[in-house]
Amino acid sequence: MMELDVAHVDQQVATGRLPERHRIDELVEAAYRHAGRHAEGGLASYIPALALADPEAFGVSVVDVHGEAHEEGNTRDEFSIQSISKVFVYALVCEHLGHDAAFSTVGVNNTGLAFNSIIALELHDGHPRNPMVNAGALTTTGLVPGASTAERWEFIHDGLSRFAGRALQVDERVYRSELETRHRNTAIAQLLVSYGRIRQDPDELVDVYTRQCALSVDAHDLAVMAATLADGGVNPVTGERVVSAHVARDTLAVMASSGLYENSGEWLLEVGLPGKSGVSGGLIAVAPGKAGIGTFAPPLDLAGNSVRGQIAAAYLSRALGLNVFASASHFAQDGEPHVTRSTS
Repeated sequence: MMELDVAHVDQQVATGRLPERHRIDELVEAAYRHAGRHAEGGLASYIPALALADPEAFGVSVVDVHGEAHEEGNTRDEFSIQSISKVFVYALVCEHLGHDAAFSTVGVNNTGLAFNSIIALELHDGHPRNPMVNAGALTTTGLVPGASTAERWEFIHDGLSRFAGRALQVDERVYRSELETRHRNTAIAQLLVSYGRIRQDPDELVDVYTRQCALSVDAHDLAVMAATLADGGVNPVTGERVVSAHVARDTLAVMASSGLYENSGEWLLEVGLPGKSGVSGGLIAVAPGKAGIGTFAPPLDLAGNSVRGQIAAAYLSRALGLNVFASASHFAQDGEPHVTRSTS
């Protein structure tokens, strides 16, 4: 994982609430300026349409659980959601099937391998391991209810639109470009069929999955979607419950373990938040009970994660006190040590 360059930022401890609005605005601007100085990374050139992205585009959005937005930069530039869609399709499938069925079919453990690895599937007797890699995401999409391709697509499209709080549209240019380079996903889908993990036509499955990844969003949309998970499944802008609180919890747990692919452990160590990236340059992070972060910056590291997005999220995690693992001793806070009292 690349150096996130935020060691100098004072590490705040989570308090259960965010600072005042003006302070959040200041810190979002500071995160944008700090991360914007970084030019490392490259575009996802293996998908022709993504290779045409503007490498200078950059936006940072924070939406809190009250629906208030704090933004800087190109937060309304649209791009394809790509792998970030895996998070929300998984949540919708968990809502439909329940915890146990989703867990046993898809799994929750990190593969330690690249997101499009075929080896991981072969090593585990066809078990996809987790829904954040392509094998698991294809399996998840294969679990979407519906008697036809149209019905299954409507379930996905409607669900992700409810997470975003607006009707999302497919970027047809990206969709067609990805279909031309779908060979690896088709191979994974065919392997899943051979292992009995999915029962539908693999070409149809890959088509629906590709369309799901080609939905257009912007950084603000991503922050709203992330904030919906932060607010226990309720969209803080529309007030609609999209998924139950326990599904939101399960989804965040899987994001924390696998959302940044093979770099998920290092991300969790440095940032301390459930997160998910996409190869078009989008990234989300979720501070449960507080806010969602959405960023857009196309240049990626070698694992396929947005460079500036990671740096901005790490900055905000530290400066806003979002890291779910950060704490201070009570002695340091109130000057009095906590004594364990004998009950004998």
